[in-house]
Amino acid sequence: MSNGKKSLFSSVGLGAAFLMALSAVGPGFLTQTVTFTVAHKANFAFAILAVIVIDIIGQLNVWRIMGVSAMRGQDVANKVLKGSGYFLAFLVALGGLVFNIGNVGGSSQGLQALFGIDTSWSILTVGLSGLIGACLFMFRNFLSAVDKFVKILGAVVIVVLFYVMIKAAPPYSEVVAKTFAPDSYGALGMPILTLVGGTIGGYIIFSGGHRIIDAGMTGKENLGNIDKSAVSGILLCTIVRVLLFLAVLGVVSSGLLDSTSDAFKSNPVPTAFQVAAGDIGRRFFGIVMWAAGATSIVGAAYTSVSFLKTLFAVVKNYEKLFIIGFIVLSTLIMMALGRSPAVLLVLAGSLNGLILPISLGLLLCGSFRKDVVGDYQHPKILTILGFIMVLFVAYTGITSLGGIAKLWG
Repeated sequence: MSNGKKSLFSSVGLGAAFLMALSAVGPGFLTQTVTFTVAHKANFAFAILAVIVIDIIGQLNVWRIMGVSAMRGQDVANKVLKGSGYFLAFLVALGGLVFNIGNVGGSSQGLQALFGIDTSWSILTVGLSGLIGACLFMFRNFLSAVDKFVKILGAVVIVVLFYVMIKAAPPYSEVVAKTFAPDSYGALGMPILTLVGGTIGGYIIFSGGHRIIDAGMTGKENLGNIDKSAVSGILLCTIVRVLLFLAVLGVVSSGLLDSTSDAFKSNPVPTAFQVAAGDIGRRFFGIVMWAAGATSIVGAAYTSVSFLKTLFAVVKNYEKLFIIGFIVLSTLIMMALGRSPAVLLVLAGSLNGLILPISLGLLLCGSFRKDVVGDYQHPKILTILGFIMVLFVAYTGITSLGGIAKLWG
């Protein structure tokens, strides 16, 4: 590989990987992981393993097809089935908005915990969280600013979670055993769907892919860089997921966490952090939650608007203003809701999981079209595994609708 290509990956590829990873690692990601760890304990390790495999298959398929074609998801969809790109853009933008409302709320919770701000000031912290995200897009070269922002905060999240995990002292040997032989495979269907939805569902699977297109890292000659970037994004997500899972499992195994308490039900993540590391744990929760929320606000807004800009000229001409407007709208809705975003965040992950088979299915069909990929031959193994994944996620989503209804109820 030439130095130019190495440089391209180190700058654009790594930035895209972090954007995708930190779009996923938001307040919803944290809330989902804590909620399901408490419910399934060490058995949840199998769900994490299954999600890693599913995520890599899905991400490689989507990023390769978009990267080779230099076409965004909605444009590939329109080539496959006329009008489907508009439908997909609507689904993704709607899912991104729901997720972003929770992101703003989660970021606000982080500020409250970090600085000891009373919850009666929640409207102020919600507004401040949205403002910080919006200001990032006021830079002339906002994509470069986004890359630096998510890299720095991503590193902070990993360091803090590693400390909390060490303090929690989880049962490592039990985790290894349950990773491959959980007590019940069927009971983990809903967690797997939710985690897949929260990691690569909805807008998230496209976030880094659209970033590499904007930066010009496209074409068959860049497939190596695209693969590295796609897998790196999933691995970054996994590192955060595993650290958080082990930290919470250590707390659960110690018997110190009362999952039936009102405090845990309303705010599961800060409660778990405080039990794990005392008062400093709550402060650390504030750092992690704010960083996760802030980076996800950026990723959700950028990607959701990127789905609209090739379909509507006005969005392309005023992209910055639409991104800022997206964040402002999310912030105003969160202010109006005035409730804990915990249930909304888990629900958003599940709904994004239901969008995934539609978006992945359309792009896989695009891999057979010469007006999309030219003479590129998409690997058969990825195609087969991709369609299996579409069927699996669709089936899991349909069978889990009851669970999603309970979450909302």
